[in-house]
Amino acid sequence: MTERASDDVTLRDDDVDAFFRVPFEVYPKDSPYVSPLKSDIERALDVRRNPLFGESGAGVRRVITAHRGDCVVGRIVAHVHGTSNRVHGERRGCFGFFDCADDAGVARMLLGEAERFARGHGCDVLAGNFNLTAMQQMGVLTDGFAGVPYSDMQYNPPHIPRLLAECGFAPTFPVSTFELDLVTLDPSSLLVGPAAERPADPALHWSELRARDFDRVLEQVRVVLNDGFARNPMFVPLSPEEMRFQAQDLSHVLDPRITALVHDDLGPVGVVLCIPDLNPMLRGMGSRLSITALWHFLRFRLRQRRRAVIIFYSVAERMQGRGLNGAMLHRVTSALKSAGYRSLGITWIADVNAASLRQVERLGARRLHRLHLFTKRISE
Repeated sequence: MTERASDDVTLRDDDVDAFFRVPFEVYPKDSPYVSPLKSDIERALDVRRNPLFGESGAGVRRVITAHRGDCVVGRIVAHVHGTSNRVHGERRGCFGFFDCADDAGVARMLLGEAERFARGHGCDVLAGNFNLTAMQQMGVLTDGFAGVPYSDMQYNPPHIPRLLAECGFAPTFPVSTFELDLVTLDPSSLLVGPAAERPADPALHWSELRARDFDRVLEQVRVVLNDGFARNPMFVPLSPEEMRFQAQDLSHVLDPRITALVHDDLGPVGVVLCIPDLNPMLRGMGSRLSITALWHFLRFRLRQRRRAVIIFYSVAERMQGRGLNGAMLHRVTSALKSAGYRSLGITWIADVNAASLRQVERLGARRLHRLHLFTKRISE
């Protein structure tokens, strides 16, 4: 662990315990922010365990916390995703997990360290939040601060984008998250045009994602995801190791009724990965595995669940534009209503993704949050 001091603030490297505590100490008690599990953060930042930092991802990172006396007042991860830069022909450095007290001096110190790290690895641009890639939590919340986030959604209070702007970062790449009222939704409204033909299409075979064969199914999900997202900005195909690392715990929280996996004769062709919203459970646990964690988990599993979230949906290129997306969403939303869920969150969709935005409009979802990447040119 290294330390650097400036005035009354000290920066430390690799103090993961302090890193986890930051948002609990700098954000109000009633903040909608919900932390991932402490163990998940530790695992994600472990360069020996996370394949993002191994040969397949060729990534590097620094984990930095800011301390004032005995208090932690900020954190940031500076990182470079080497594979992403090669795929997209960029020299972009990234920052993630930027959480900070409303203190411009602390923000400048943390972001300044991230800039130096990125320049030291040959980057000419710094952008974030990426926690840790574009396929995970991404962006800085710029509007919709009263909206309660679902699992896998980024959240920060209003002073974070202001501090970034004061440090020379500009908002770019606008995206939105959405929320759907399942109580008023009529799923049959999704079966219009080609979508009406897909449920009875004899060339398609429908199934669910089940925990008992999750490892096998996960590879099929990866194939569809990589195929369907290939043309999306910033997307980098996931290796089998990265997919397993990111999704290995989902089997414990899956509700198979609200998932969909579709095959044709050539293989997997469509997927909707939807899970119950874990944030109420995490908030009750304080995002820590403790003696009460099992009680919270059982309570979460047994009680009537009300909120679910679509982590992603994807259609292989050979079936795009043929109504499969609408048919899958019809199947999943029908199952959600039957199971008693009342609302559905949809993780970020970029403004440039016109097709997905049209689908959300057909669903009747409302915008929950507005987010941007914050970007700064750092070449000297």
